[in-house]
Amino acid sequence: MYGQKVVKVEPGGIEPVADADKHGTARQLFWTWTSPNLEFATVFVGVLAVSVFGLNFWQAAAAVTIGNLLGSVTHGVLSARGPAHGVPQMVLGRVAFGFFGNALPASLMSVMAGVGWFAVNSVSGTFALNSLTGMPLVLCLIVIVAVQVVVAFFGHNLVQAFERYVFPLLALVFLITTVVIFSKSSPGASVGTGGLGGFIITASAAFGYTAGWNPYAADYTRYLPKDVSRRAVGWFSGTGLFLSTTVLMLVGAASTTISGSTSDNPATAFTGHLPGWLASLTLLSIALGAVAANVLNVYSGALAFLTLGIKLPLALRRAVVAVAFGVIGFVLAWLGLKDAGKAYESFLLVIAYWIGPWLGVVLVDQHFRRDQQIDAALQDTRVKNWGGPTAMLMGMIVGIGLFSNQERYVGEVPKAIPWIGDITFLVGFVVAAGIYYIWPKRRFS
Repeated sequence: MYGQKVVKVEPGGIEPVADADKHGTARQLFWTWTSPNLEFATVFVGVLAVSVFGLNFWQAAAAVTIGNLLGSVTHGVLSARGPAHGVPQMVLGRVAFGFFGNALPASLMSVMAGVGWFAVNSVSGTFALNSLTGMPLVLCLIVIVAVQVVVAFFGHNLVQAFERYVFPLLALVFLITTVVIFSKSSPGASVGTGGLGGFIITASAAFGYTAGWNPYAADYTRYLPKDVSRRAVGWFSGTGLFLSTTVLMLVGAASTTISGSTSDNPATAFTGHLPGWLASLTLLSIALGAVAANVLNVYSGALAFLTLGIKLPLALRRAVVAVAFGVIGFVLAWLGLKDAGKAYESFLLVIAYWIGPWLGVVLVDQHFRRDQQIDAALQDTRVKNWGGPTAMLMGMIVGIGLFSNQERYVGEVPKAIPWIGDITFLVGFVVAAGIYYIWPKRRFS
């Protein structure tokens, strides 16, 4: 029996959690969703808002708050569903997309979490460890990746324990850092030339960052007892996510209004504003925060991959996939060390491009099935619901085709109305939700 054992490899993969193994409280979700965002990848969204998207501090503050609030509310709603069914988020998606149609979001989730986010956070942790120790970047990357993969290999209980025990250190250090950065910043000094387009792109990037956790939601609530308060689960999950992302993005935006340190290493540039002792502690916390984020990415990426129906040895299949993702993520992180900032900006927007339509389908489906018994359908390969993948694909096609505002591809609407920014995720959400809402066969068949 797995139960509450911490240093034991979690058996199986995406099967429903047995009642005997259920444990924990809703309160633990606060640090589960706070710790992984206390890192430089979060700070850098605020940096981009001012230095790249052209907003002043107060405009950036409003934009990231809106984006984070939207992503946190949906996260709380999705998290609340986990205890009752005992399965990961991507498995719950089978009712909205059908058993095989669910391959669309599950594949995107696997790539985003187990490869994309893993590479992004490994890079930020690597830069921090390099600044702290002076070790070569590649060696720092090896250390960061090794720790992440080991924790994710053991599974749910060690992942939760890691988030819990790094939380006090991360929270204290970043609280002090926040006070120091704001004491040195000049929020009213920046003019802001980004306009409405810069505001919308910033909100989209913040949403992409925060809602990027939405496909993980039930992965970390499925072990909770079935009788736990759904409201408490949603509240602690959403609040932990919102507070951590918003505060650190504001710190990032504020740091750009301080004249001083510049460096090719973004972590060094950020901590250059801090006293020496605090800079060292912040660099250590950035490295630990990257690990805290990536143990979730590897773990949930592996669960999403397993929902594709890939056959592996039962006992260790989740752990084996976690190691495989770690290897792939290491290679991509190594290749991405040279141009981390530009790649990150594009990555955040691309995440929002598919999560918006996915959320539209999932939330509408969850509304329609709020009183239905769905447990038997979650493992039934005969379940079909082509309305889900059809609506999601249409949302992506319309949103990306007409509204994308990336350097490599600009849709027709931004070409004609440049000030509109990038509202791809919003359009994708509305289109997908609307199509799925009127779809004639939302039932199991």
